[in-house]
Amino acid sequence: MHEFKIDDKFKETFIVDDKVYEGFIQVFKDTNPLHTDEQFAISHGFSGRVMYGNILNGFLSYFIGECLPVKNVIIHSQEIQFKNAIYLNDELLFEANIIGIYESVNAIEFKFTFKNKESKVMAKGKIQIGLLA
Repeated sequence: MHEFKIDDKFKETFIVDDKVYEGFIQVFKDTNPLHTDEQFAISHGFSGRVMYGNILNGFLSYFIGECLPVKNVIIHSQEIQFKNAIYLNDELLFEANIIGIYESVNAIEFKFTFKNKESKVMAKGKIQIGLLA
């Protein structure tokens, strides 16, 4: 199916910087104190403000739309499990590999992880895309 093969691997680095964080708040108006109030987050056992998990969904969209060798793609489904808190300015290594190719329906399934600099898994999941005709 095009140039994709089972076990093809992809890597990208993302940083949850101030621009990403502030942009998320501006667009979605989510001001939950876990994400916006340092003292609130610390009082609940975190090291600081916890970044929005859905920022990672934006990184997934970028991966599918901009990092694959083809542009005729659409996301069919995705699942993500958040394993550890992500903080402002964390650098995340995104790794994805193809675990399924379904030619009868022009679909490809990836397994992915987001890891921090210490190789700790911060989030993981699967995403299935379709290749448009």
